[in-house]
Amino acid sequence: MLQADGQMKTARDIAIATLLGAEEWGIATAALIVEGCIMMRKCHMNTCPVGVATQDPELRKRFTGNADHVVNFFRLITQELREIMAELGFRTVSEMVGQVDYLETRDDITHWKYKNVDLGPVLYKEPTSMYTGLYNMETQDHGLDNILDWKLLEAAKPALEQGEHVKAEFPIRNTDRTTGTLLSNEISKKFKALGLPNDTLHFKFTGTAGQSFGAFNARGITLELEGDANDYFGKGLSGARLIAYPPKESIFVPEENIIIGNTSFYGATEGEAYIRGKAGERFCVRNSGAKVVVEGVGDHGCEYMTGGLAVVLGGTGRNFAAGMSGGIAYVYDVKGQFDANCNKEMVDLEVLTDEDLVVLRGMLTNHYEYTKSNVARFVLDDLENQARNFVKVFPRDYRKALELNKSKVAVKK
Repeated sequence: MLQADGQMKTARDIAIATLLGAEEWGIATAALIVEGCIMMRKCHMNTCPVGVATQDPELRKRFTGNADHVVNFFRLITQELREIMAELGFRTVSEMVGQVDYLETRDDITHWKYKNVDLGPVLYKEPTSMYTGLYNMETQDHGLDNILDWKLLEAAKPALEQGEHVKAEFPIRNTDRTTGTLLSNEISKKFKALGLPNDTLHFKFTGTAGQSFGAFNARGITLELEGDANDYFGKGLSGARLIAYPPKESIFVPEENIIIGNTSFYGATEGEAYIRGKAGERFCVRNSGAKVVVEGVGDHGCEYMTGGLAVVLGGTGRNFAAGMSGGIAYVYDVKGQFDANCNKEMVDLEVLTDEDLVVLRGMLTNHYEYTKSNVARFVLDDLENQARNFVKVFPRDYRKALELNKSKVAVKK
């Protein structure tokens, strides 16, 4: 199924995309404008002047959108599309898909940038027989019958049915994607948001995990990985505990090597994770509640983070904390390079307080217990001195919210 998007606003846009082969269309920006968005591009700053993208109660009062407006917008779009289809002689969208020979280029364009653009290859229609489908005519086999999660679900039955603790081990390879997600779906259907008690299910994997290992995993699950993993590790984490460390027989230095991929813990809401080794780029982007320890990250770490805790026991790439409005990060900055790598538009860099040290000690203790990290052991053994090498990344908006909450509590007392 081919989907097209990108500034689509009219039925004409949809008709052209359909003739080029699209069967689905994204019209999100236009729908957002119908609701009242004025494209200030400040969604991450909690200052939306029309109350669309903000949690500020005063600004939210300015929201004048109505769901009926969006419904009417799409009715108008579909009505106009029907009219265009009738003009071209199509009864259904399926008949229209891929019929690029109905498109013509304009010959009156004089703009220097566009007049010499050759759209011939785009508008070329490959000769086909009447038996060749131009739209989605058969169901795709996603291979779900053979995924690893069915084995996890079978092993988890005593926990799901009798509440027993279950431990099991499995090999894993990079074609095993979204490990634990189907199992988490079953847990959420039966136990809702409460999930299971901590560590009810403990599965250990050996090998290289595919994309989205532990994605959306629920409370009560612990996934332990001896090996490495691809991108989106812990995406949408929802209460589970994830542990990753290199194979015990490996000879490389964990804290100098990447063992989980890009965009790890994207949109995580709850849970904890301990990674002995580095993560790729965009670590903890949009994290809103997970507590994570890692030994180094790439560019754009903690971007748009709104909650949770990130402990980085090593270097970071550039643009760390861009758009970060909540949560806390502790960065182990032995080389003194973090200040240059941090985007300080929305955050302050501070020394650790006694309260911070208590939190940090607890996270490091867990990290060493689960992964046997040399970095965690070294810091714990000399925390009084090593604490000066840590930088606390504290979003200014988060500080204001905490101070406001304290003042409200004080008034109530």
